[in-house]
Amino acid sequence: MIDHLSLTVGDYAKSKAFYLAALAPTGHSRLVELPAAAAGQSPSAGFCHADGSDLWIRQGRPIQPPVHIAFRVPTRAAVDGFHKAALAAGGTDNGPPGLRPNYHPSYYGAFVLDPDGNNIEAVCHEVG
Repeated sequence: MIDHLSLTVGDYAKSKAFYLAALAPTGHSRLVELPAAAAGQSPSAGFCHADGSDLWIRQGRPIQPPVHIAFRVPTRAAVDGFHKAALAAGGTDNGPPGLRPNYHPSYYGAFVLDPDGNNIEAVCHEVG
């Protein structure tokens, strides 16, 4: 189990708005911000989940090549909500919600590219 991940983003304000909207359907509902003095070199934002897992972003030069991060969600409706919210927040569709039986019969996921080109996914493994 991963406790938290950190991404360096090219446009902090744009990415903060994107992740705040896109991750709301996944259960990441609490935003924590640390000013530059507390965070080290640049401000950072954490998108926190009730289970304790977090995604943190910080202004800087994004990693190349972009990464793939998948968030497990409990329902297919949450996958759909993630995809819709991420697109509305400026993400680029990289695979609409749907079954991906090539992974396994009940793999239901959606993929969106964030402002830096990272492939962000929400996935549900539950049947129906």
